[in-house]
Amino acid sequence: MTHTRVLIIEDEQLIRWSLKQRFTAEGYSCDDAAGGGDGLQLFTQRTYDLVMLDFKLPDMTGIDVLREIRRLDDDVVVILMTAYGKVETAVEAIKLGAFDFVSKPFQIDQLMAQVERGLETTRLKRQVRDYREKMKDQFGLQKLVGDSPPMRELYELVKSIADSGAATVFLLGETGTGKDLLAKTIHYNSDRADRPFVNITCTALSETLLESELFGHEKGAFTDAKSQKPGLFELAHGGTVFLDEVGDMPPALQAKLLRFLEEKAFRRIGGVRDIQVDVRILAATNRDIQKAVAENKFREDLYHRLNVITITIPPLRDRDGDIELLARFFVSEYNREYRRNITGIAQEALERLHSYSWPGNVRELRNTIERAVILSKNNVLTAKDFVLGRPEETATLGLRGLQLPPDGVDLQEVEAELVRQALDRTQRNQTKAAKLLHLSRDQLRYRMEKLGLL
Repeated sequence: MTHTRVLIIEDEQLIRWSLKQRFTAEGYSCDDAAGGGDGLQLFTQRTYDLVMLDFKLPDMTGIDVLREIRRLDDDVVVILMTAYGKVETAVEAIKLGAFDFVSKPFQIDQLMAQVERGLETTRLKRQVRDYREKMKDQFGLQKLVGDSPPMRELYELVKSIADSGAATVFLLGETGTGKDLLAKTIHYNSDRADRPFVNITCTALSETLLESELFGHEKGAFTDAKSQKPGLFELAHGGTVFLDEVGDMPPALQAKLLRFLEEKAFRRIGGVRDIQVDVRILAATNRDIQKAVAENKFREDLYHRLNVITITIPPLRDRDGDIELLARFFVSEYNREYRRNITGIAQEALERLHSYSWPGNVRELRNTIERAVILSKNNVLTAKDFVLGRPEETATLGLRGLQLPPDGVDLQEVEAELVRQALDRTQRNQTKAAKLLHLSRDQLRYRMEKLGLL
């Protein structure tokens, strides 16, 4: 409560004093003004969470003050107070963004209940706004690290697409090139950034479950459909849907996706009416999609519908000069995440990174740098800190991939990192994470508790 700041704009001294006493007793920080002009001057000097605003002020109306407050801050809760309780005034105040409207005399306890509801609303609004700002920063165009000709070309293409109204974009590239990052970059740099971004991996669910996730279902549509459920297309209205590994989508769903792309309408499973939505579709695959079409494993008409705007992400081996930039970027990121102080990468280590073919692309490089930052006992990473090999050997830190550093290693730190990676890879599904680590779920929970990861 102590961080909640309230402004009272009220010309009647007794009411102003009474409100201030109660708000202060509740732990709020409170300022007050007897007129609209003085109140607005205070409002421009500080950030407030709540404004108690009298309708009839000596120098201007509460409606005029409300308009100016809304121009300055769209989140603050405003409760209008008046002894002249008219329905028209209340409707106008609500339309202008007042949270509520109370008539004098009022019960202070009832008013405080309204205040708390209003403050909870603005807290949630600000949390959502802060989250969106964080996402915009995290997935800004500056996160597309690279200065090679293919990356400069990709940067300009992504910028153009994000600014455009393109409804469908096809992302092609090998595993690990960063198609998911590119999808989020397009979304959070577009005019859809304040709307939902939802993604689904088309190989992660059975055909029936995938259809239900995408299109939703009506109550009773199948045995376990105990209630109506909106699908991702519906939930993402106004925003973006990212369909990862769309090249492996079952044939029956390919036909339904094609209809949706053509009509921007669909029916829930068991539904009888069409639902119209406005979403941008970003579809990605690492398959040779033209070969899949030729082999009748992917619908040709769907391919052409997706292939209006295509971005092909270059593999890391074709991005000469970007490896060092990416390596230093990842070192900086993991220094912050793991509270390390790696100050650089030795020249022989950089030469080793440059000489490797990176079949796992940027994802493999990122994992390699992360492991080195965690395990290195030096302030400067050396060639010995990097374990390079086939992705299937290095990604899981198998016995042949993992090398003990000369100065030894904190085994508990390694164990904690492996548990974190398993949880991250399975979106914190403990059953699946335990399976990756060849443990029972109870054994995994024991380790999570011991390592402080619950």
